[in-house]
Amino acid sequence: MVDTARAERLDPALLKLAMILVVGALTPLLDSTIVNVAIGTLGRDLHTSLAAIQWVVTAYLLALAMAIPATGWLTGRFGAKRMWLTALALFLVGSVLCGVAWNAGSLIAFRALQGVGGGLMLPILQTLLLRAAGGRSLGRLMATISIPALVGPILGPVIGGLIVGDASWRWIFYVNVPICAVALVLAWRGLPADAPCGGQRLDLLGLVLLSPALAAIIYGLSQVGAHGGFGHTAVLVPLAAGAVLLAAFVVHALRTDGEPAVDLRLFRVRSFAASSALLFLSGLSLFGAMLLLPLYYQQVRGQGVIAAGLLLAPQGLGSLLTRGPLGTLVDRAGPRPFVLLGTVLTALGTLAFARGGPEWLLAGSLVVRGAGMSGANIAVMAAAYQGLDSADIPHAGSATRILQQVGGSFGAAMLAVILQWQLTAHPRGTAYAHTFWWAIGFGALALVPALLLPGVRRERAAEVTART
Repeated sequence: MVDTARAERLDPALLKLAMILVVGALTPLLDSTIVNVAIGTLGRDLHTSLAAIQWVVTAYLLALAMAIPATGWLTGRFGAKRMWLTALALFLVGSVLCGVAWNAGSLIAFRALQGVGGGLMLPILQTLLLRAAGGRSLGRLMATISIPALVGPILGPVIGGLIVGDASWRWIFYVNVPICAVALVLAWRGLPADAPCGGQRLDLLGLVLLSPALAAIIYGLSQVGAHGGFGHTAVLVPLAAGAVLLAAFVVHALRTDGEPAVDLRLFRVRSFAASSALLFLSGLSLFGAMLLLPLYYQQVRGQGVIAAGLLLAPQGLGSLLTRGPLGTLVDRAGPRPFVLLGTVLTALGTLAFARGGPEWLLAGSLVVRGAGMSGANIAVMAAAYQGLDSADIPHAGSATRILQQVGGSFGAAMLAVILQWQLTAHPRGTAYAHTFWWAIGFGALALVPALLLPGVRRERAAEVTART
């Protein structure tokens, strides 16, 4: 029994590595939620329109999306540690420059620099950790590195609200500086050095096709809410251009004799293909609904920005309560049952918002919803890397990040359109209730690919031979 308990603990060196990386990963996730709260204030203080200042968010997302495909090559060419330090430095410099920005144009440009750093971080983090883990304890690893994703949405709105209410908007960017500085020192001293892989050829054509494709798709989706649907030229043109470029990249990646920017042959692994479908669908069912929750508290319940952020804290509490045990259970039993259970819990936690109820019921439902989201996300990310070789990890990190980013943008766009459609036909409370029902329905779609995930540990060995 003692030996089993020891085997189930993360290796201390691996845990130390995870904690060093988590400190750095906290900055982009915290920054995004803080900036979203402050958009109105930025527009007023910089004397520009809301449509123009929205580019503070859009430029960040576009730069982030364009940086992701290059991560695999950069990691191999220069080493994961060096690129992690570079990503942190870019985010730090971008934060300082955003803080001293003199107008909307300069702020938008500096946010793009931040986006490049943020886009590099998560794939590199996963590469460093998964290589160190050697394919073991994936559930517990994913539970550990999910901490920033849980803390960011809890603290971000509160910190952003306090800064906007009591200090200059410049502090929404300066708050990143000490965190980045600490993360840089920890990474410089604590990350193991890794030798770059010499001779790796850059897939320049692949990057020229894929990076603009992602930027065009995400930009098109970001315009859906502003134009009230998918039928506007500002939406259709970038989406069509992105789809054409993406199709061209797929053809190129499958035909090239060299190593593509993102290796699509990874999708031959059943667990990776199923996890990829789930990561995209999670944009509809899990993260798309994250757009609705703060708006619901503000527009239906009449709460302020800070109060709405605090009322959403139980969701983070539910995620934190289950994070540790779920990682261990996923390693024992496989990801499939926990994705299924997490999907059901997420739907149950959303049900109270669709039906309405007192504050205590909503708070309890958020705890359930947070537990479900945490369980599903940990299990899906663990499944994505089962059966992959060490050399595949950078490509898998880029692919999973792309799917999360596009899926989240698609989910937010879909639910924004549905909400606008409902608001034209129903009172505000009813419109939100119907939109939450749509979110629950989208969540049911995830049950199909979830059934294709590995169920028990002995299935993992079969995944290694699934690729040809």
